[in-house]
Amino acid sequence: MESKRITVFAGHYGSGKTNIAVNYALKLREKFDKVNIADLDIVNPYFRSKDSEKYLEEKGIHLISSEYANSNVDVPAIPAEAYAIIDDLSLRAVIDVGGDDRGALALGRYVPAILEQNDYEFLLVVNKYRPLTPNCAATLEVMREIETACGMKFTGIVNNSNLGDETDEETVLASVDYANEISSATGLPIRMTTVKEELYDKLKDKVNNCTPIKLYVKQSWAKQEEDLWQK
Repeated sequence: MESKRITVFAGHYGSGKTNIAVNYALKLREKFDKVNIADLDIVNPYFRSKDSEKYLEEKGIHLISSEYANSNVDVPAIPAEAYAIIDDLSLRAVIDVGGDDRGALALGRYVPAILEQNDYEFLLVVNKYRPLTPNCAATLEVMREIETACGMKFTGIVNNSNLGDETDEETVLASVDYANEISSATGLPIRMTTVKEELYDKLKDKVNNCTPIKLYVKQSWAKQEEDLWQK
């Protein structure tokens, strides 16, 4: 996928956008000297790019996140340095947006400047195997909620359909029609279908835009579902 200066990943809880954001930032760092990743996840304190902060810094990637990340304090506080993703035109920025429309509200303050610069991708991360996005209709509802909340339209789709450690070749292949249906309904291209590295050789000739990724951020889905239903 051709990179833009700013790449934004958003999606439903548990879609895997944080791990994709980390992978994408690391890939950008292979080509560009200055790469920042901004964690705007103000919704879910258990699933954050901050989990990979030390590794990212070792790779020369600066992480911007709330000082309350990975704490017991769930405060929607985004640091002022996040405006660097807008102001510093010399860097490549990756933005990890919190789940659903509430998380997208945090992105809204940056949207006018992002639109004005017009050098961005806004990617919807989808996962067929999550309880609240099992089909096209449900996923489109989530997509519209996010777009309305932040005031920006998606430009592409990332199919990250997986079952965690249980994901196999058939798991990915069974999600292709789902992703294609979303693409057809929205007119948005599928920029990536992500697969864990050990499956890449088996799938690269069967799935368009097949993209290998590593697992850098991991969370118990059971814990996440419990937190989701308590909100």
